[in-house]
Amino acid sequence: KEYLGSVHGDENVWKRNLKAATCTSCHTAHYVVSPKSDAAKLAIVNTCGTCHKENYASFQDTYHGQVTTLGYTYSAKCFDCHGGHTVLRVADPASTVHRFNRLETCQQCHKNATAGFVTFEPHATTNDFQRYPQVWIATKFMVALLVGVFLFFWTHTALWFYREFMDRRQGKTRPHVTGVDLHPQGRQYQRFGPVWRLAHLVFALSVMTLVLTGMAVFFAETAWAKVVVSVFGSPKVAALVHRTAAAIMLGIFLVHLVYLLARIGRNWGTFRWFGPLSLVPNWQDLKDIVAMFAWFAGRGPRPVFDRWTYWEKFDYWAPFWGVTIIGVSGLMMWLPGLTGTYLPGWVFNVAAIFHGEEAFLAVVFLFTVHFFNNHFRPDKFPVEIVMFTGTMSLEHYRREHPLEYQRMVESGELEKHLVDA
Repeated sequence: KEYLGSVHGDENVWKRNLKAATCTSCHTAHYVVSPKSDAAKLAIVNTCGTCHKENYASFQDTYHGQVTTLGYTYSAKCFDCHGGHTVLRVADPASTVHRFNRLETCQQCHKNATAGFVTFEPHATTNDFQRYPQVWIATKFMVALLVGVFLFFWTHTALWFYREFMDRRQGKTRPHVTGVDLHPQGRQYQRFGPVWRLAHLVFALSVMTLVLTGMAVFFAETAWAKVVVSVFGSPKVAALVHRTAAAIMLGIFLVHLVYLLARIGRNWGTFRWFGPLSLVPNWQDLKDIVAMFAWFAGRGPRPVFDRWTYWEKFDYWAPFWGVTIIGVSGLMMWLPGLTGTYLPGWVFNVAAIFHGEEAFLAVVFLFTVHFFNNHFRPDKFPVEIVMFTGTMSLEHYRREHPLEYQRMVESGELEKHLVDA
């Protein structure tokens, strides 16, 4: 009786639409199992997707769909929102997803759901500007950002590898590992203190934890993602670990901001904002980039650098953008009740896009460009340990930061920064 009153029953029985779902479409013919079992719930979702392909694809892109794809049934599925035997068209006032009933439906799971929830688009697509303009704009912006960043830095990386590799083959550079230490007692230059090294280590571990738990959900359809989530026990546990790692990462970032503001305030009148010790980009960085590409092409010498190179400055400032975008969007999804109280529901769609795509950008950049710059390029392979030990040999220091080294020697300050290896 319920089925006959649904859109499926109407289409099949009264309109003779043989493509409309019948009992055996969801329950099968010869292997009927309890609809309360996880296997049946997952199978029914897949069955919905055989007819509603576009909606099924857009559902899989949401967190609800990703959890379902991983093989868990506690998050919302098709029938949790639309009903089972009583599916009605969205425009029908009696439908559970009609705009007047949607909030009550959301509150079945999200007890604190507010009016903002009703404008969330669970089936938004990225290619329909008329229906989903915010999603379309957010997606195009992130795609342009990813393409621009990777196009420049992967080209930079490939050319750098080629030049260093060719220089080493021609004997123009001395192997890093067997370099001669210029100090007779083997003492080394201390570049980073223990607090900076600890912060870098904890920050790196928290980011790697975020990558492991976040990408497993982001790529829920892959086999390795299911293995990762099963190791944690469930997406719920993975989410708890993810949020804990996020809190640690954001905590380090905020502490750094407080330290930075305090240091700026203490030295406001004397600090050289565009001087050699500053991480603020300046015109010399642009000149160094041009000179670096000239060296790549064999049309000039390798540029010499001061305390901070242009790629180190980029590595420093990029997290200010990345952590802000990932952190704010993550908090919005972590606290949906608060977000939905003050902002429209489509913000969740945009937050999910920014969170996932910016995280993907950060992950790929870190494990390709950042690792190449600091570990994988021929002059540094197999690993650069200065960020872990805090020290570097004088030979290494003179080669990587010759301008600062020369200034330290001429001023007599070098001895103040020498420590045991």
